[in-house]
Amino acid sequence: MLRKILVTLTLVLLVLLGTYAVQSAAGRIRDREASQKTSVAPTGTLQKMIVENGSVRMDLDLNRLNGIGSAAQNIQHLNFAVGANSFFPVLVFNDQLRGPLPGSMALVPQKVPALPGPLGASLNRLTVEKLPSGQGSDLAVRDSSTGFTFFNIQGHQYDYDPTAQSLAITNGKLVVSKEFAQALGRLSDAGSVAGTISIGAIMQPIQIDQLVNGETKSMVMPPMQHAVGPAGTLVPGPDVIVGDIEDVDDQGNNATQVGLAIGTDSCNNGDQPADWFALPQTDHPLVPQNLYRMSGGATNDERFEQIGQSWMKHTFLALEDTVCGTCNTSNCEQGTHLCPGCSDPYVSGLNGDQNSIGSRAWVNPFTGSFPSTANDHSGHNHDSVSHRILVNMTDLIPAQNPGASYFGEAAYITPHEYTWCQSHPGQCNMFNNFSYRKFSASGGPTFFNFTPLSSTVRMQPAIQAWAGTGATVSQVEPDPGNDGIWFIGYKVTQPSADVWRYEYALFNMNLDRSIQSFSVPVGAGANVSNIGFHAPPQQPGQPHDGTVGDAGYSSAPWDVDQQTSSVTWSTEAFATNQNANAIRWGTLYNFRFDANQPPQTANATVGYFKTGSPMTVEIQVPSGGGGTPTPTPPASPTPSASPTATPSPTVTPPPSPTVTPTPSATTTPRPTPTPRPNPIPRERPTPHPRP
Repeated sequence: MLRKILVTLTLVLLVLLGTYAVQSAAGRIRDREASQKTSVAPTGTLQKMIVENGSVRMDLDLNRLNGIGSAAQNIQHLNFAVGANSFFPVLVFNDQLRGPLPGSMALVPQKVPALPGPLGASLNRLTVEKLPSGQGSDLAVRDSSTGFTFFNIQGHQYDYDPTAQSLAITNGKLVVSKEFAQALGRLSDAGSVAGTISIGAIMQPIQIDQLVNGETKSMVMPPMQHAVGPAGTLVPGPDVIVGDIEDVDDQGNNATQVGLAIGTDSCNNGDQPADWFALPQTDHPLVPQNLYRMSGGATNDERFEQIGQSWMKHTFLALEDTVCGTCNTSNCEQGTHLCPGCSDPYVSGLNGDQNSIGSRAWVNPFTGSFPSTANDHSGHNHDSVSHRILVNMTDLIPAQNPGASYFGEAAYITPHEYTWCQSHPGQCNMFNNFSYRKFSASGGPTFFNFTPLSSTVRMQPAIQAWAGTGATVSQVEPDPGNDGIWFIGYKVTQPSADVWRYEYALFNMNLDRSIQSFSVPVGAGANVSNIGFHAPPQQPGQPHDGTVGDAGYSSAPWDVDQQTSSVTWSTEAFATNQNANAIRWGTLYNFRFDANQPPQTANATVGYFKTGSPMTVEIQVPSGGGGTPTPTPPASPTPSASPTATPSPTVTPPPSPTVTPTPSATTTPRPTPTPRPNPIPRERPTPHPRP
């Protein structure tokens, strides 16, 4: 009996030990499997990077593209710069490339021969695009405005250098797309190889995640080059700016003038959604567009003139894109608002749509207010230049403007910024709405091409480009809190012995009262000659254009009153002619003369058009050896304000105006000229005056 009990206990113990052993082994296996699973989960640094700048080379067989199949190859080298901050994102984990994400890099022609058919027409709008999966190709060369695909890129390799933060794409074959072959009239060429492409780009991180076992433990978003906010941050309130000048596009002519349009990407640089309600509501941004020319003198920068202006595009339907960086759509009603940090593309075809461009006369540029009837096109017909940037052909023909450079400028005038400013003092963002970009002009005499020569300079009016050549540019605010600002620029050169050339430019950015006169003192004994004046063409009068009698604004040159001690330019007074050729918002006028005396500092006198007393601003004038000259006030008094289509706020001029020297805009130097810092604009439906 005792033996049986011992045997039984032994068997039970063995079973228990066996069960424990099995369970322990299973536990060890589970622990090991869990450990193995944990070790598979990534730990390290994940970076999302976009292009800072770069270059692209295409080697194209033009004989193949031109259908000369039996001839020998005619390989031509095409060189492009890559747009700064192009949104072509790649993922890099622990310094190893994990691959690109859908996006695109803009191409700016640097050295390009004549190209056949639609490829040549799209030269200034080409992008290299990363396609979504399942498209048959990884990359493609496309038209950024239309989405037309010229080449699919195949056989390429990616190589990332973490030390230099550089990305190389090599050995890419340019395969003719079906739609390009069809456009060339040779469908059989679809799928044929027309050349090769190679890309080199410097990358910059826009998001850095620290992962531990696959979980994000921290995230940093470094500021981008050319970020729209200080140190990459958003400013308080809504703040709509021009994040990018995409292009300048010739959209027709009337035999003596051309009608141009500028493509723009707006950015909400503020931390609050910006209102974007379409007409007939009146709480949406307006987009005026301007063109300037810099020319003259030994270095082609003696003078800076505005040669064209458009009416203003009424915006509708904000898209939430990422040209500006991170787009935050949380707690934001998309479509009717541009969300914080987001961008919205308006291609040149949309900004040039004549049915959705309203007269500038209807808006108060400081408050942004306008009536619901500000885009009434009834009662008139459009020709090829109506309402677009109106430019005389003679101002663009290269032979008549040797060495000239051109500057496209646009702005977003929005009433929401002003109303927010009224309820949130200290969060007033109405003074950074203008941006510009430098271009060259070619072609003519009836059709012109514009090639970008730099990246967009954000939140600065184009007159600051003149400041970069040695001109002095100062900002003037005659009635802070009640009206906008304007800029005075001047430059003195000496073209020959005993001759000094005096150039003055007055740019009204968003000053509703406008400017009516400009008086320059002259030193005793100074002889003045070659007195000149320049203003851009005015849009012709149209029914419902907001001007008195629908007559449009006058283009009459300003009168000149030359006295012994002064030269005064002036247009008609407001009380005489409300449509007089005053310097209204968004326009720049030039005044000039030669003198036999060198410059000295003195005060010019500026008279206002609608309201406000004359004021003085510091400039340089011809000296006379008898001390600082005394400025002469304008010959005609400035009348008091009376009602117009855009009423001015009630103002009380301060005892002394605010004049702030404004430094010239700077941008981060880049190895090559850089184009639009953004992905291709989303394709919009056919533009309408109202959605």
